[in-house]
Amino acid sequence: MAHVPRRSLAGALSVAAFLAAGQYAHAQPASLTAHPRIREATTLLDKWLDAQRAYQRIPSLAGAVVHDQTIVWQGASGYANIEKQLEASPSTLYSICSISKLFTSISVMQLRDRALVRLDDPVGKHLKWFNIKRSHPESGEITVEGLLTHASGLPREAAFPYWSAPNFEFPTRQQIIDALGSEETLYPAETFFQYSNLGLTLAGEIVSTVSGQSYADYVRANVLTPLGLASTYPEIPAQEEGKRMAVGYGPVTRDGSRLTLPLFTSKGIAPAAGYASTALDLARFAQWQFRLLGTGGNEVLNANTLREMQRVHFVDPSWETTWGLGFSVTRGTGDKTFVGHGGSCPGYQTQLSMQPDEKIATVAMSNGMDVNAGALARGMYEIIAPALKAAQGDSAGKIKALDPSLERYLGTYANAWRGETELIAWEGGLAAVSLPADAPIRSITKLRKEGEHMFRRVRSDGKLAEVWRFDVGSDGRVTQYTVNYNVSPRIR
Repeated sequence: MAHVPRRSLAGALSVAAFLAAGQYAHAQPASLTAHPRIREATTLLDKWLDAQRAYQRIPSLAGAVVHDQTIVWQGASGYANIEKQLEASPSTLYSICSISKLFTSISVMQLRDRALVRLDDPVGKHLKWFNIKRSHPESGEITVEGLLTHASGLPREAAFPYWSAPNFEFPTRQQIIDALGSEETLYPAETFFQYSNLGLTLAGEIVSTVSGQSYADYVRANVLTPLGLASTYPEIPAQEEGKRMAVGYGPVTRDGSRLTLPLFTSKGIAPAAGYASTALDLARFAQWQFRLLGTGGNEVLNANTLREMQRVHFVDPSWETTWGLGFSVTRGTGDKTFVGHGGSCPGYQTQLSMQPDEKIATVAMSNGMDVNAGALARGMYEIIAPALKAAQGDSAGKIKALDPSLERYLGTYANAWRGETELIAWEGGLAAVSLPADAPIRSITKLRKEGEHMFRRVRSDGKLAEVWRFDVGSDGRVTQYTVNYNVSPRIR
């Protein structure tokens, strides 16, 4: 990773700090990652994510892209700790918050496969203290499956204000148990979707009760250690504060700064929102899922059980929300199914998104509280998926890299309307993309060389449009381009 200049930043983050870009580090090259289309795509990932970080004043971003058993790209940009000037890396720890629910759900399903739990078991069968008031006592039982699908009718939270600033004080396990009788269900069971941290917390309690171990001990022994996820913790590792653990920062304020937030621990809510992990560990987690679904067997979980978890088990009557067993299941680009989960906790936003058919996973992690990590993960997929398809179909090696004579035009140019324009190699030719952009793949402008330092825009129908003319200094370096009489100086 390129050096990020040291600067004095005390207290809240300054705008200038965010605009000093740190570049992403790539995964080790392999036969797939060396293909010209993959190299183009990962270069665009570098530049796009770093621009999003800089212009949105995000302290740091880290991420990874997986294709089956290959980490196609990994990288990080910015500071995990502004005050200590600690640069982020793919091995930086972030709170993954609700992605924790996947590990809890896998643990429940392990116990189900051992015939220790049934999905239709009433929650009260395993938790004798489950005494929440039933607003609709005539409805069916609140079941284990209802917890995993968020169809239990339970309220969203335990009876404590743990999402409230400035302290974000989470309750202990005993406090949750003691307060449960004061709460009331929101809906009849199996009627509506209601996302519930309380529900997945109770699922974790079932894991502990049925296994006879603490929740954390069970997950470490039966999920994390067998999968080799040595950098995934079922509770925020306080011992890593000021070291590998990224500092969490609040949302951007009106003056453009972010406040530093205290490190939180979710205590009794840990099964729903307590974990910390790294981009590389979440990439390995995705690799395991692709491996298990591809080869079958019983690596940590039965392959058919994982398939069961990633199928839709509950559809809200509005048809706007579909959920598996722990997994979010959605339809996305090209009617493809995506599974995974997002995480949103004080100071952090993260996303794990997987497309099982193509065996592509994207991981986006940040230590900014208002970052749309889901949009970042989607953008990463839109960039990498077509490139992977092209590379896999290029057995004859017909797809070529950019002509070296065109490399002089690559770089960053000022854009008076959008921030900057990046000239990139794309599909073997030269292209321009405006940054920042929510969906960069949809705004790529292809250029075709038509003369000395002169290009024309290629329309979507293949016809040629306006001229882009580049100026070159006496040293041979491109200094600016002109299009429609407007000039854009080169800035990097």
